[in-house]
Amino acid sequence: MKELTNELQHSVSLLEGNASLCDVIDNHIYEQTLAGKNAFFIADLGVVMRQHVRWRTHMAQIRPYYSVRCNSRPTVIDILAALGTGFICTNKTELELVQSRGVPSEDIIFSGVSKQLSQLKYAAKNGIDLLVCDNEVELCKISRCHPSAKLLLQVSTEAFCQDNDLVMTFGCSLKDCRHLLERAKELGVQVVGVRFNISSSCEDPQLYAHAMSDARCVFDMGEEIGFNMNILDIGGGFNGCETQLELVNNTVMSMVDLYFPPSSGVCIIAEPGSFFVSSAFTLAVNVISKEVVARDSHDQAHDEPSPNDEPAFQYFMKEGVYGSFASKLCETQIVAPSVHKSTCLDAALFSSSLWGPSGDDMDQVVEHCLLPELNIGDWLIFSQAGAYSLGQPLCSTDGSPPPHVCYVMSSADWFEMQDIGITYEGTLKNMALVPYFLDSCQTEAALSVPA
Repeated sequence: MKELTNELQHSVSLLEGNASLCDVIDNHIYEQTLAGKNAFFIADLGVVMRQHVRWRTHMAQIRPYYSVRCNSRPTVIDILAALGTGFICTNKTELELVQSRGVPSEDIIFSGVSKQLSQLKYAAKNGIDLLVCDNEVELCKISRCHPSAKLLLQVSTEAFCQDNDLVMTFGCSLKDCRHLLERAKELGVQVVGVRFNISSSCEDPQLYAHAMSDARCVFDMGEEIGFNMNILDIGGGFNGCETQLELVNNTVMSMVDLYFPPSSGVCIIAEPGSFFVSSAFTLAVNVISKEVVARDSHDQAHDEPSPNDEPAFQYFMKEGVYGSFASKLCETQIVAPSVHKSTCLDAALFSSSLWGPSGDDMDQVVEHCLLPELNIGDWLIFSQAGAYSLGQPLCSTDGSPPPHVCYVMSSADWFEMQDIGITYEGTLKNMALVPYFLDSCQTEAALSVPA
């Protein structure tokens, strides 16, 4: 395949004939086994497109604004921009990235609890006017550095999630909202809407009903003070489950009819992040070391463990929580992997834990799972790997670069994207489509993507 020199361009392997995602993983593992055995991601862009279709099916009246911090790969930004989503950015780097992909400033919201003065000035200079604010200090900074900003007032939902100690909420309380609105009026800063966020760990959809009732109160306060408020942001917390989408949509839309009818002119938006990308990315990582940490059998006459021996294995992988599994540090549960090797159907399964390469007690990726005994060099496949896993590593124990990402899409998904109005000549012009055939020398012709 011809090497791309323009770093803004990326190649996408178009799966032709009988070629499948599993074939791509097989071939890449074969390549890495012959080379450095580096971990890698396979990203199926068709999944991102299908998740967007699901959103439009179940949440048709709520416009999605993608949370860039979840996965900031330029290819993901290109696909979602082409599909018509907006974007939530938390810092200047994300703002620059999204704007560099051709996203208009009116489709960007600058979020973040505390914004640097230089970043507020950057937003002002580049016409990014929609900002989130939740306290008076931040309000004063915005009035000095970005006086033409249009604010979404962040309202706390802490009272609705009291049973979950892991939920950290931000935002001003309902009783503090009037003071902030009055202060904004004094400073001449516009407030155009309300934002709240229900954590994905809070499973009761009725929490949205409580939050929207509070939002209506804030809208009433704002209109009384003289603001024209027309945006309601219901935040993120969407886990990808279709049932959750239906429940949230039913709850939200019933409250919309009550509190924000069409005659009010209020636009409803949301901030899905993991929803779009988690299931689109698969991570392949190899075992670099192992230890037997328990063996109940007193008979040590044989070397090979059997089910009666009940050993427990610790496996150390090329990637850990200071790299591609960083989401584990945020209490995200990592799904147990599948093993990339042929095993007998009745092969013994052993209690196993999976660790990163650092040797740190914090570097535990999976506390417990059942796996056949693995050897050094075996590969593990982690699905649902697209969220909070592709940033810069927190540290590197061996100087290895972050895992590269290989982009694929089936021909059927590509044609479907064209059917819904996305063309290669348009927003996706930065993609170099490379045919991928199962029966050719595809290990060279596919999946060479700039980092």
